Amino acid sequence: MKLKNALVAVSALVSVAATAAYAETLTIATVNNGDMIRMQGLTDDFTEKTGHEVEWVTLEENVLRQRVTQDIATQGGQFDIMTIGMYEAPIWASNDWLVALDDLSEDYDADDILPAMRDGLSYEGTLYAAPFYGESSMIMYRTDLMEAAGLEMPDAPTWDFVKEAAIAMTDKDNEIYGVCLRGKAGWGENMAFLTAMSNSFGARWFDEDWNAQFDSEAWANTLTFYLDLMEQAGPPGASTNGFNENLALFQQGKCGMWIDATVAASFVTNPDDSTVADKVDFALAPDMGKGPRGNWLWAWALAIPAGTEKEGAAKEFIEWATSKEYIELVAENEGWANVPPGARTSLYENENYKDIPFAQMTLDSINSANPLQPTVDPVPYQGVQFVAIPEFAGIGTQVGQEFSAALAGQQTAEEALEKAQALTTDEMEAAGY
Repeated sequence: MKLKNALVAVSALVSVAATAAYAETLTIATVNNGDMIRMQGLTDDFTEKTGHEVEWVTLEENVLRQRVTQDIATQGGQFDIMTIGMYEAPIWASNDWLVALDDLSEDYDADDILPAMRDGLSYEGTLYAAPFYGESSMIMYRTDLMEAAGLEMPDAPTWDFVKEAAIAMTDKDNEIYGVCLRGKAGWGENMAFLTAMSNSFGARWFDEDWNAQFDSEAWANTLTFYLDLMEQAGPPGASTNGFNENLALFQQGKCGMWIDATVAASFVTNPDDSTVADKVDFALAPDMGKGPRGNWLWAWALAIPAGTEKEGAAKEFIEWATSKEYIELVAENEGWANVPPGARTSLYENENYKDIPFAQMTLDSINSANPLQPTVDPVPYQGVQFVAIPEFAGIGTQVGQEFSAALAGQQTAEEALEKAQALTTDEMEAAGY
């Protein structure tokens, strides 16, 4: 027995020594939203299982995009894992900038990833980024303020109803604003919202010959409606508000409605963070009766830049962070309402998750977005709230700056659209379209 115990002890020491010899320190760039910050708090579980340590670089959304894009384009090698999305994944994969994730373990069950998420993060049928969570956008609203306004939110409202309700719920003397919408400039900030909104108004970025369409009536209707809605029912300083700023306003009880990422649902219904947690309900993003709704499709995903010397450890982390087991870990520590949503089919089949108030609305919103046919009229591009071409990040941010300036009262809608048309045309011609 003593010999057996000694052999077991030696074997354990050898195993620990082997793990220590293999152990890496991974540097991960990620966005500063609640789900990613929650993941950081749970990484001791990953380290205990693998021996690998993790160093986090946590950045605001616009800054993250700039940093990771610059690093991967110049092969800077700062990061072993990057948090990217559906826009970057296929473009960067086509440039051979990412490591393919086609050899993840059988236990990981890549086939369980929701088809919309898998397709958006693949290139030529191969997965290049694994979704930490997936999202669309929807309406989050205060039931008490809606009732006080004498209105009832439909499951699938129109933009006209949203405007009527927003104005009715606004009480500026008490710092309650009927609607909070993104205004901060950025292709993934205000332009994510406005591009999705424009789809429902019948607008598009380009016609089939890649001609910019900001001089169209549909874009004029979109931007004019947005600016008028925000003037009548939005908070002050909205031109600097992105996801995090509007989340804080909603949690503080200052927004009647917020149209934004479905992933925010767990944050606005968490009584530890939200003063209105018991007064929130959900509806599909609005439409104008033209077919598309004003919602987007996105995934924050983890990808490995080509050239990293820590590819093996990086894949281990991605498997850990985007697995079914990670979902169970979050549920055990934070409750089922706070697990990362929108990435795996099995989550929506799980009996523990089916009764979460926003679960079905999140899935319905994801399924209603069509990146292959995002607009009323035909377009030569894919992407719901973005145009899946390399030039879009720069053009989208420039256009976002013009629209944000209009929201701040620095120019009219007509002036903003005229500038957007000119700069987009110039950039596309310079790129050879």
